[in-house]
Amino acid sequence: MTTRVTQTDSLIKSGSQSRLLLSMNIFRWGAVLLILAAGLALRLFDLTDQPLDFHPTRQLRSAIIARGMYYEMLPDADPSLRERAIAFANSTGQYEPSILERVVAITYLAIGREELWIARLYNSLFWIIGGIALFALARRLTDTASPAVSWGAALIALAYYLFLPFGVQASRSFQPDPGMVMWILLTLYALVRWSDSKSWKWALAAGLLGGMAVLVKAVAGYIIGAAAAAIVLHTLGIKRSWKNPQVWSMAILMLVPTLLYYAGRQGRAAEYFSTWTVSLSHLLLDPALYVRWLNLVQSLMSLAVILLGLFGVIIAAGRTKALLAGLWVCYGLYGLMLPYQMYTHNYYHIQLIPILALSILPVAALVLEQVLRQNWFWKILFAAVLLVGITFPSVISVNQFSLEDNRHEPAYWEEIASYLPTDGKIIALTQDYGYRLMYYGWRKVSLWPNRGELNLSQMRGSAKDIESMFAKRTEGVDYFLITAFGQYKDQPALRDILETRYPLIAEGDGYLIYDLAHPLSDG
Repeated sequence: MTTRVTQTDSLIKSGSQSRLLLSMNIFRWGAVLLILAAGLALRLFDLTDQPLDFHPTRQLRSAIIARGMYYEMLPDADPSLRERAIAFANSTGQYEPSILERVVAITYLAIGREELWIARLYNSLFWIIGGIALFALARRLTDTASPAVSWGAALIALAYYLFLPFGVQASRSFQPDPGMVMWILLTLYALVRWSDSKSWKWALAAGLLGGMAVLVKAVAGYIIGAAAAAIVLHTLGIKRSWKNPQVWSMAILMLVPTLLYYAGRQGRAAEYFSTWTVSLSHLLLDPALYVRWLNLVQSLMSLAVILLGLFGVIIAAGRTKALLAGLWVCYGLYGLMLPYQMYTHNYYHIQLIPILALSILPVAALVLEQVLRQNWFWKILFAAVLLVGITFPSVISVNQFSLEDNRHEPAYWEEIASYLPTDGKIIALTQDYGYRLMYYGWRKVSLWPNRGELNLSQMRGSAKDIESMFAKRTEGVDYFLITAFGQYKDQPALRDILETRYPLIAEGDGYLIYDLAHPLSDG
């Protein structure tokens, strides 16, 4: 009788534990899905606004390329529009394969019209897929902790990745970078799975995913190379790594697609390296570079989180420490190769978001271990603090999107384009390298250098006299268009030439047109 009672009690206890475990799993997965859904909703807010809220030059460049591909595939396109769209796309210059642009163009063809928000939707989904990979990776990197700590730390890393305002803006922009981050995270997950199993399946997966990341954007090679080296060396050691066929297979798959692509680009890669690395290498000796670099990064990511991430690297152990240290070292090397972009182009730091999200894992796990020892009051207070930490940046992101409405831009640039003369060549000091005029107004003009280009020329030691530059750039040109008035104000020498030597033949809301073919008699 006593034995039966004991067995019954054991079954009841086992059943209660199973129900509790099931409830905990439902709660945990519910939290993951809720965070992912909120992250996607943030990125889809104000979906149909024009892509001018974040680096419009870069986004419009992709839009122009996608339009050219669309018109090239469109069977019943107007021949003149097709010719112009393709010519505009070809004029943008391509340093990486236009994979996203091709996907967007095919979608245009499928739905029968050009809708810029499609690119925003794709990149938002790519970022969410990257988030799923990051969460799975974070769970594996913290698998030595208790389930509650492992899940909690992974959720904190995922929340940072999804709700950082800079990340929200950058991850929905029409450019290849959000897709690059997705492929990087999928590669990191595959590398860790390979480290656990040492199977061909995960070796090939890591190689293919890494090859895709580097092909999408070559700068991913720094992160992919660092992660692969750290994981391989930690798993096999130096001697065994060189002899392992899986390691060689991964390396080949990661490198060959990009090497084949750039081999047919007629020196584009060498030109890029010469232009942005070699000619600006003297900046590395200027302490101001590192101050500006850190100032930009802390404004995007928060200095507190950066410090917590670095502390995370210090207190991490084993494979996690090797991976995080490798990622940080190669992020630094990447910055040294592109010194100018490190303090002028915030989207060049987009891959730092997942690096930081993973770096705060050890700190989050340490804090959670302490919190779980507290009573319910302090646990609830901790959860409330985390909720504020998610809600506040989300509100900032929504507010940023609400404050800026660019829906008027297409009509504005169409109107300016309608005023432009058609009987001669035009040079312009205009926004976004002429891409707004090109995309919305279907007009292409030659470009007068903006303030940034003039500064770059000076940094490279190739600054030119304004008179000789004006004579050379306006040779055979009939009109000078001004739409970037802030830039115009910052170039007084150009203003003096135009205003004293050439007649102003048209003036309107946001534009000036000077007649270069008929200079003033006293000029």
